[in-house]
Order: sequence, then C-alpha cells, then structure tokens
Amino acid sequence: MGGVETHCEQLFPRLAAMGVDVTVVRRSGYVSDGLTEWNGVKLKDIPAPKKKSFEAIVHTFRAVNYAARIHADILHVHAAGPALVTPYAKLRGLKVVFTSHGPEYDRDKWGKLAKAVLRLGERLAVKYADDVIVISDVIRNIIKDKYGRTERVHLIYNGVPSPEPCDYPEYFEELGIEPGKYILGMCRFVPEKRLGDLVEACKGLQDYKLVLAGDTDFEDAYSRKLKADAKAAGAVLTGFIRGRKLHSLLTHAACYVLPSSHEGLPIALLEAMSYGNKVLVSDIPANLAVGLPEKNYFRCGDVADLAGKLRGMLASGEKPEYDMSRYDWDTIAEQVKQVYESQNI
Repeated sequence: MGGVETHCEQLFPRLAAMGVDVTVVRRSGYVSDGLTEWNGVKLKDIPAPKKKSFEAIVHTFRAVNYAARIHADILHVHAAGPALVTPYAKLRGLKVVFTSHGPEYDRDKWGKLAKAVLRLGERLAVKYADDVIVISDVIRNIIKDKYGRTERVHLIYNGVPSPEPCDYPEYFEELGIEPGKYILGMCRFVPEKRLGDLVEACKGLQDYKLVLAGDTDFEDAYSRKLKADAKAAGAVLTGFIRGRKLHSLLTHAACYVLPSSHEGLPIALLEAMSYGNKVLVSDIPANLAVGLPEKNYFRCGDVADLAGKLRGMLASGEKPEYDMSRYDWDTIAEQVKQVYESQNI
C-alpha cells in the first residue's frame, strides 16, 4: 500500500532467487490471502492491535521474538518506528540491518509524542544496528550530521520495476476518464502528501480531470475532508489499486504530480518516470535529489506556483526521457545481499 511495502515486495523475492532464506513478517489484520510463501519468500502473519499509535511497535516486538525463536541470522528492520526495538533485538542475539526510508518524524500526521518516539527509534537504530542502509544521499547526510555515523552505512537507492504499459478501456469507462486527459496523484492520503494543494491547483483546469489513486490506512478528519473536497472539485478517487488498473493509469497519464512536504526517495515518482510520464514535484530535498530539470519542480505549499507549472507542463509537447539505471531492482538486491554477507555469519 505504500513505499516501504512496495520496496519489500520488489526486494525480497529477488534475494530469495539469489539463494537467501527470507521470511517476511506481516500484520495479520492487513492480509487475508492464507499464503505461507510467495515468490520464494516465506510469510509469517502475526497479529497486532489496530491502533495507529502503537500497532507498528507491538507488531515489531512480536516479530523480533519470532525471529529469535527461529534463530534468524539477520533481522532486517525497515523505517524508524519499528527500529525502536533494535536494542532489544541485539539483546536477543540478533544481527540487525536497518533501512532508513527517511526522517519519519517529519510527517505531518504525527503528534509531538509520536515524533519524539520516531526520533528515538532512528537514534537507537543508527547507534545499535550492525549495518545501516539509506535510500538517498539526503538520508545519508542526516545519519552523518545528526549521529556522526559513517561506518557500515550503505547508500542503496530505492528501485523501480520495469514498466508494464497496458490499456484498460473498461476501467477508464468506469472512472469516466480518457487516456491522456487526466492528472495523476498516487500516494497515501496523509497530510504530508499535501494532496489538498493538488486539488486546489486543478480547479478550473479545462479538458483534464484529476485522478487520485490511493487511500488512507486509518480514516480520520483529514482524509474525510480531503475526499469530500476532491469529490466536490470533480476529482476521481480510485482507492488503493495495483496490477492492471495501476499500470493503465500510469500508461496514459498526462502528468504525474507529487506535492508532498516529506519523502524518503519516492517510489511512486520513480514509477511514473519509468512510464515516461511528465512529472511535477515539490522542491523538497528528497525530490530534488532525483535530479529532474528545474521546470519539473514547484515551491512546496505554493498552490499558485503548482497551478502555473502544471499548466505549462500540460501545454508542452516535449516528451521526457529519464535515466533510470541507478534504480534497477536486480542491482539493488545484489547490493543488499552484499550487506548481509558482510555480517560474517
């Protein structure tokens, strides 16, 4: 449903194909497929209370206990929230690899206490993990400047799978859209994605509809208002989608827009680029690190600048070309495998 999940979905089957014995621990409340293995990856479903404030940490604590029981050689923890248990995992005798997907505490959805806990999680992981993987230079600099750690810190980018261009006329008819005649926003419905800015910027836009692909994990006042405002403005809401529906929307979008105030290295943006889409993104450090031309950026939070840049983007007949070579998942998987092997198990 989000960047970390997509990251793991792409990474771990490739590691399994390389001969790594991989078990992914899932939250049982989010899955109902009954699978115990998928694409060579073993699956272990463990329950956790469905409460936004402590669901992740309870689940991760239980996952650590499970990893210790099965004598896992390495525990690979993703993101700052779950990383809070890194010292406990070390006490249980586990070697820990921590992947930082960015400063989670900068996300608008978290209150002061949650942000403090996420900062602590990042600090503990950076201090106690055997190896740290960062997905961008921006995050590597944060790790260096805040904590002084430079040893066993590995820059391994997020990846993007090969595009699967396709047509799905029945789905487009269901949504009431036409190929090449819609703006695509694709992300979770959380405050830091600033989708409200995109809704405002698209008001009065002639000949193009706004399509928002995504939803929220936990319905709240923000997500309800966003959906109401988007519908009132004539936007199309698809909910969480994947497979052919998602591929068809990426194939035929007039422009992909990411207005967020916080990112690590956005997989959704990389996916849109892999399909050769025009892209327009906020000028936050994580997006700037992708290295797009200046015309592809607008001032974060500036709706007028977003609207003006979007109109210019739609009017341009230029077909973009992107170098996606450093985002190759096969290369990324090999790099992660090398990190595992450096543990001298």
